[in-house]
Order: sequence, then structure tokens, then C-alpha cells
Amino acid sequence: MKKIVTVLGARPQFVKAAVLSRIISKYKTIEEVIIHTGQHYDANMSAVFFEEMEIPKPKYNLDINGLSHGAMTGQMLQKIEEVLIDEKPDLVIVYGDTNSTLAGALAAKKLNIKVIHVEAGLRSFNMKMPEEINRILTDRISDLLLCPTDTAIENLEKEGFLALPSKVVKCGDIMKDAVEFYGKMAAQKSSIVSKLNLKANEFVLATIHRQENTDTIDNLKSIFEGLEAISKQKQVVLPVHPRTKAILEKYNLNYDITIIEPVGYFNMLELLKNCNLVITDSGGLQKEAFFNKKHCIIIREETEWVELVSNRFAKIVGYNKKSMMNAFESFQNSSANFEIELYGNEVGEKIYSEILSLI
Repeated sequence: MKKIVTVLGARPQFVKAAVLSRIISKYKTIEEVIIHTGQHYDANMSAVFFEEMEIPKPKYNLDINGLSHGAMTGQMLQKIEEVLIDEKPDLVIVYGDTNSTLAGALAAKKLNIKVIHVEAGLRSFNMKMPEEINRILTDRISDLLLCPTDTAIENLEKEGFLALPSKVVKCGDIMKDAVEFYGKMAAQKSSIVSKLNLKANEFVLATIHRQENTDTIDNLKSIFEGLEAISKQKQVVLPVHPRTKAILEKYNLNYDITIIEPVGYFNMLELLKNCNLVITDSGGLQKEAFFNKKHCIIIREETEWVELVSNRFAKIVGYNKKSMMNAFESFQNSSANFEIELYGNEVGEKIYSEILSLI
């Protein structure tokens, strides 16, 4: 039986991998070994996903977190390499754009093991973002690049990938499969809306975690002042990322919004289903908002998911309080058609077929 190793480390990767792991288990033609780097170490942002989503728990947990980018990536590279030497897989699958993604791809490639990059070709064109560096380098050394959108394909074509030995395929966004499958289960498994005494369409769901937002105190203050201003019209609920929480506490910053601990996937889906709109700097949540037919205010200066903006499902507002308010008010009167097809269907099955063609 052929063997693949899946490298995971962050919340969106757990969600995407759950889809493919379920398909692999169904066909029973491939053995999957999961490595969890430990990049997201809070139980509500890692272990709970494996339990809730009924997917195999990682065979390896490297417990690498809380370090600088260089130290974290270096330690991951070393430990993943040791696992790959022991496991001798036919290929390695990495997802997205985290340090875990790059470390997994590098470790595999240096051992002459084939690499599949799920969610390839995305670009923010902001080289100050660690994620942009991770995704560019991972794409360049991958053997199979699975792209979610036409824009991702075009980005790779412009970078000369048609002249490289790698294979580029548009397969759609695997996160759509996850939202559709687990969305049906969330209502039975989650009671978070009632526990928080929330009313449907009467609250805003927010998440803030990116380095450029949390590490620049002026940006962070402006963002939270904007959230506080919006909360005067609709309650703002923010599951707080550990990094964001630590900085708010360090500077003794307090705002009149509802801050809760990180939540599991089913709780997040229920919050998404019932909220009025989403405010986030997360790439994954931008799409999850769309899949749940919610508008999204993007707290960044750019997005990889440009089709959400061009089709007016989302607005980029940077870190400006006034821009946040303007976007919020404009979306209150919007009647966008969320039935438009942007991210494909049965993406997990397509990815599985591509894996079979490579091994």
C-alpha cells in the first residue's frame, strides 16, 4: 500500500485535511500518516478539531510553537525530516502558507520525496507577510500544485511555472467541501449561539490574528476602536487568538466588545451561520463567510481571494476605523447573489484522484 505523510500545524489546515482524510479512509487504498507540528498549540485550535471532525489523530506531534519564525521553521524542518526518514512515504502533502507548510515541503524535497501543495498559486504580493514567503517557496519546490481558482493558475503562469517540471491543476477550494459536510453536523453538535444568548443576524463575528495587525500597536488599537464603534449598532463577538490576547493584556487594552476563548470548528460554523457579517484578517474565514452567505470586511491591505472583492462579497479596509464603519453600513443594505460559483465542487475527490496519478 502506498503511503503519504500529511503535515499540519494551523486551524485552516486541520479543516482542509479533514476532507481528504475522510476520502482516504473511504477508499482504503492509501495509508496516511499525519504530522502535527504543534504550531497552533491551544487545545481549542488544534486537538479539538481532530476530536470533533472524527479524523485520525496525528501519529506525530512535534510540539513546536512559541518561537521566532527562523527557530520555529528550523526545528520543524529537523523533526519532520526525522519522521520522513523513518516513515519513507511516497509523497508529502502540505496545505496553505504557514511555517509548517514550508518546513514540510523543504524536508520532503531534500529527501527526494514528492510534494503536493494544496492551495497553491495564491499571492498577496506583499513580501512583508511571512505567509507570502512561505507560499512562494513552497510552490517553487512542489511537484503537484493544486490551485483553488483561475487567479491562482494565472499567478503561476506569470511566474513561469509552465516551463517547470511541476504539474499545475485547478481543483477548487477544499474548504468548501468541509463547510458543506460539517455544516450539516454543526447544529446538532454546537449550542454556542444559545449559550452566548445571541440572536440570529444581530451580531458581528470578528477574528484578528495576523502579525501585521497584532504586532503594530497603532494598527491593533485602530482595529479594536473600529470594532467597538460597530458594536454600538450590533454586538461584536470575537474568539480571541492567543497572540492577540497576550498583546491586549500586555498593553492593558480593554474594549466594549464580547471577547470569548478560541472555539472549535462546529462552534465557528454556527457563529458563521447566525452572524450578520464577518470582520477578519484570516484568509480562510473570508471564504467560510462566503460559503455561509455572509459579507466580509477584510482587515488587511490586500487579499489572496480577489474574487470575493471583485464580486462585492467582501471589502478591504486596512486598519482604518472609519473605513470599517463605512463597509459595515454599506453591507447592511446589500443584496449580493451568494449562489455564484467561485470555488468548485467535490474538490476533495478531485484532489484524491490527483494524488493517485502521482504515486
